[in-house]
Parts: sequence; C-alpha cells; structure tokens
Amino acid sequence: MEVILLHDMDTLGMRGQIVNVADGYGRNYLLPKKLAVAANPQNRKWVEQQRVRFLKLSAKEKAEAEELAKLLADVSLTFTRRAGEQGTLFGSVTAMDVAEGLHAQGYKIDRRKVHLDPPIKLLGEYDVAVKLHSEVTATIKVKVEAEVEKPAAS
Repeated sequence: MEVILLHDMDTLGMRGQIVNVADGYGRNYLLPKKLAVAANPQNRKWVEQQRVRFLKLSAKEKAEAEELAKLLADVSLTFTRRAGEQGTLFGSVTAMDVAEGLHAQGYKIDRRKVHLDPPIKLLGEYDVAVKLHSEVTATIKVKVEAEVEKPAAS
C-alpha cells in the first residue's frame, strides 16, 4: 500500500514523502491516526501543492530545535538514588526520570526523545542524548549520586 506521510517519522521518512507500507499498518495505524493519507492521484496533486509549505514548516521546526539544543547544552540534572557499596544502584535512572527532571526545570521534552539505552544503573556522570528533530540532537549532563543514609535512632 502506498501512502503519503503527513508527519516526519523516524522509521518511514519525511513529511510529504510517498512510501510503501504493509496494508494492515497503513489501514489500521497510519490512516486512522492521520499520520498519512492514501497515495491516490488527488492526494498526490495536493502534496505537490503543499511541498513548499512542508519545507518551510520543516525548516521552522529545525530552527526551533536548534535553539532548544543551545539552551539544553547548559542543563545538568542530578539524581539521588540508593546504591550498594560498589556504586550499583538499587533500581535505575530511566528516560522517564530524565524527562521529568527536564520538565521540573521548565523544558517540555517527551520521554521518547530521550535516548538512554540501557538505563543508568551505576553512580557517576553521564552524557544523555535528547533527539529534538531528525537532524538536531542535544546532549545533557546527568549526574547520579548515592543517597546518604541516616543513622537509625536507637
């Protein structure tokens, strides 16, 4: 099934591009979610007319992503977690934790844009990639510290 993408998709292609997908994927996912339209002659003509608009929109989104990347370059997050004697965490720091930390500092970043494979399971400092646009990736500093245990009251 041929479809015309209405949004940039990492796995398929750019907005306005005609791609060939499995029939079920197109009918059951892309079309109902309005991520694509069927590639019939009428829609092909419409996409050609909209191509300039798509290019302007893409350039604007890229410029906004580059601005945000400059702001994120100075951001550092610190997480305090319980850890064992060798510095191994009881649990982990995940992409969701990083996204919530950014949200607390006023940046609205979706957790799916935070690339953290695998989750952080050791104490230390890490560089975490945040993909803001298909061509723009920002790097933030994440520091994981050990939680100071309070002495038990007797």
